[in-house]
Amino acid sequence: MTRYQELAADLRARIAHGEFAVGSVLPSENALAEAYGVSRGTIRNALGTLAARGMVEPARGTGWVISSGLQAREFDTLRTFPEWAESHGMRPGGLVVESRRDLPTPAEARVLRIAARDEVLRVTRVRTLDGQPVMIERAAFAPWVAPLIEALPADEPSIVRVFQREGIRSTRGSHRIDAVAASSEDARLLGVPRSSPILRVRREYGDQQGRIIEVGEDRYVGGAVAFAIEVDETGPHPG
Repeated sequence: MTRYQELAADLRARIAHGEFAVGSVLPSENALAEAYGVSRGTIRNALGTLAARGMVEPARGTGWVISSGLQAREFDTLRTFPEWAESHGMRPGGLVVESRRDLPTPAEARVLRIAARDEVLRVTRVRTLDGQPVMIERAAFAPWVAPLIEALPADEPSIVRVFQREGIRSTRGSHRIDAVAASSEDARLLGVPRSSPILRVRREYGDQQGRIIEVGEDRYVGGAVAFAIEVDETGPHPG
């Protein structure tokens, strides 16, 4: 990572964590250059990187204004959370807080194509960006992948990468996005007030053989992540 990319990552984290509020003006380029011990050109390159992601914008006679505190996560490809985070210069992390065998709900059994008596593996994991909790993953894994996941350490950064090493590739997925109120457990794990608005992404993933790997949902801290969805103009259009 180049120096300006390191600075962009640091500024991005400071903006996302609320040190600079949306609508406020960043310190001048000269002030930032002095604070970071770099040239003004390096600062300008870092700010240009943030501008390309919609987080800051130049304002004539004012400087650089914070336009958004959101990190945009794209759904045009099946990238893992660590891949997405690392591509934006952020440090991903995570920890499994619960893992247990359980009977599937009727909906899970239907999607996973299993019998009502076949146990799924329920996993709850808290994901972090630069050490800050931003998302809770809750997933029900199909019985055929459960033993592999149970053998992983609680802080395994990417289950998908483990799948790939085992020859299992996620080749298709679906996402449904809405907003919900934080439950008591959400509030405890994410450090937000109970009933505060959080973003929910319900998802399903399948492998190259057409088997469903998991169904579940992710819950993101409000204001931490935005979503960018690319639609191919050759594909179907709503309505």
